[in-house]
Amino acid sequence: MKHSFFVLAIAMLASLQLRAHDITVRSLAELQTAIGKAAPGDVILLANGVYTAAADIVIDRQGTKAKPITIAAQTVNGAEINGSGGFSIIKPAAHIVIKGFRFTHKAGRAKTAPGTTFCRWTRNVFETPGDGENLYIAGSDHEIDYNTFQHKNAMGRFLAIRGENAQIAERLWIHHNYFFDQQPQKGNGIETLQFGLSGFSMSSSNSIVEYNLFEQCAGENEMISVKASAVVLRYNTIRNCPAQFTLRHGNRCEVYGNYFVNTPGIRIFGDDHLIHSNYFENCKPAINIGNGDGEVADGAKLTCHDRPDRVLIAFNTLVNNPQNILQGGRNNGMGATAITLAHNIVQNSEAPAAELAGPNKDIVWTANLLHKVDKNGDMPASGYTSTDPKLAKDNTGTFHLQAGSPAKGSVKTAYPAIKTDMDGQPRKAPLDAGADQLSSAKRTAQILDPALVGQAAGR
Repeated sequence: MKHSFFVLAIAMLASLQLRAHDITVRSLAELQTAIGKAAPGDVILLANGVYTAAADIVIDRQGTKAKPITIAAQTVNGAEINGSGGFSIIKPAAHIVIKGFRFTHKAGRAKTAPGTTFCRWTRNVFETPGDGENLYIAGSDHEIDYNTFQHKNAMGRFLAIRGENAQIAERLWIHHNYFFDQQPQKGNGIETLQFGLSGFSMSSSNSIVEYNLFEQCAGENEMISVKASAVVLRYNTIRNCPAQFTLRHGNRCEVYGNYFVNTPGIRIFGDDHLIHSNYFENCKPAINIGNGDGEVADGAKLTCHDRPDRVLIAFNTLVNNPQNILQGGRNNGMGATAITLAHNIVQNSEAPAAELAGPNKDIVWTANLLHKVDKNGDMPASGYTSTDPKLAKDNTGTFHLQAGSPAKGSVKTAYPAIKTDMDGQPRKAPLDAGADQLSSAKRTAQILDPALVGQAAGR
């Protein structure tokens, strides 16, 4: 009995010691003071209310993986920070969590600097007025999740990813964010998500951008602009956005399982990309193969439109698109080389299946399926079959294969890099053509709606 009481007393004491590090502050001055003293495991809560920041709130403390330092609103969306300053996470900060705030301060103030690591921005709303980025990320191993970026009507990006020297930020995880309502501006530099710059484009990020929703984003002609190598972009939904998803600079990116609806689809520059298992509906165009004006591998400037080389475009489903597979003309254009277009489904379009200006060398067309398409256009007769793939809308409102589809098991060639379909279901040989693999496995992805992403998801 005495032993049990002793164990209980020790447990209660440990609990009290832990709770002693939960600190509630009621002003930004108190917040900055608490941050300056923060130790691993501390939770600093800013009492609900509206606060005006005259200067940045600087964070340079270090938590640990097991005991991060959490800086949070008392309740999610309960504390608003406006004014001319925001959270500035600087080197050597690590394992910092920023959670639950509403940011309405001047744009360009929320940032993580180079040299920071393992920081997380979660469950925040970014509605920061004026020119500049709503959130700027450098450093590596950061997580940006379940945030809402909304109502931007100025120059700058909702989210900008940078790095240090020539190295892009590495091992980022950007997921379940909601990007909504970015108004068009005049000029360049108004992407919704800009992942890198030309000077970073040859460096590998090994980052994942997944399960994000983009709606009504039209800052400029590029909505998502990737200027880095080795970035995976999967299971995102781009809907009702007049701007385009662009692999602008960089190599070896993988784009799969994304849903493009009523948007100009994806444009591709650079080498050795995998573009597969994506869904395109009412896009003009759906897939845009870039027409290069330089070849970086031969010494062209990093700012050029690098000629696409060795890109696999396969297992995509294109339905009801005013334009399908396109390559625009360019004065002295270099076209693309060694592009493979295989096992894609193109259905119900008054436009040709493919319109390519060229010049294109060593392009390969393999076993694509066309149904109710105006004409094949630049897709050679040897590269497709005209047949009804038996697509029908399911309860998510997207077209999927039905039983008896000729697409089922039609792919006899091995594609070891193609492992999942548009629903996140595993692909097993023999593979089905198009973005959907008929399967009874659990779906882990679908077209997204606002209830599934952003600050309020699951609340």
